[in-house]
Amino acid sequence: MSSIKRIVCLANSKKEGERCIAGIDIDTGKWVRPVCDDQYPEDGKVPENIRLVDGREPELLDILEMSLANTGNDFGFESENLSIHRAKWKCLGRVRPADLIKYCGNYRHILHNSGKYVNPSYLKRLPFEDRRTLQLVQVNKFDVERRITSKGVIEWKGTIQSVNGQNLTGIKITDLAFIHKLNEGYQITGQYLLTISLGMPWAYEGWEGEKPCWKLIVGVIELPNSPLLTTNDLISQTDVEMARIGWTKVQGRDYLVRNFDKKARLQLTTEELQEFLAHLKSLPNCQNNFNDDFFN
Repeated sequence: MSSIKRIVCLANSKKEGERCIAGIDIDTGKWVRPVCDDQYPEDGKVPENIRLVDGREPELLDILEMSLANTGNDFGFESENLSIHRAKWKCLGRVRPADLIKYCGNYRHILHNSGKYVNPSYLKRLPFEDRRTLQLVQVNKFDVERRITSKGVIEWKGTIQSVNGQNLTGIKITDLAFIHKLNEGYQITGQYLLTISLGMPWAYEGWEGEKPCWKLIVGVIELPNSPLLTTNDLISQTDVEMARIGWTKVQGRDYLVRNFDKKARLQLTTEELQEFLAHLKSLPNCQNNFNDDFFN
């Protein structure tokens, strides 16, 4: 059984000579990774004759319409995969980068742990819906490094810090459009949304033990350099977290006064808002409903 899906493209990365496409279903808010598992049963990569829209590669922020099955080959550890039906993909329009911030997951770690990889055996032990292999992350620190492999191939790796204080170091970048920009001299500035994905199991020569799924930067989206927009986005996220933990207006203001000597969120700098948001996200859920008007 199949259905028409509308997916915001958040990844178009290289995968064994073809591409891996992934994004958010705008009707459900869930991650979807279209897989061509009949043609490529080993990894589901998407060939050019299927993925092109109007003769071009799908771009990040495109809203793609496609026919997908309601299930797909999970390759033993992935929860987001849906099989592709061979109907022509369409681009319905584009979204603004700031509209995607709400899809950044509220998780303790970026994809299950603080390391560079996750073992497939760990994922297989989780309930199916918890086998996350894709995550959108808002970062305020993003450094890149150009390296030459032993085979003479240029590759780029990224080191990031999320707005929640999570860190990843030396993560391979596979977003081909962004790699092209880096090769042309692009300089990192401002804040970004990054799609982090787990690759198929792979190990270096001489690796001992289970082949891991390495974390990859498969999509890079630059956020507009607008302090007002960033402030509004962060305040919106603190609204959500305040409701989740059940804090009152008085509790919120007391925290701001104690930690920043300020009484309102609009008085905070971007860095202070990020610190406030990270603190709220670290607190557990509250059973009480939040119905007190919050402060501005």
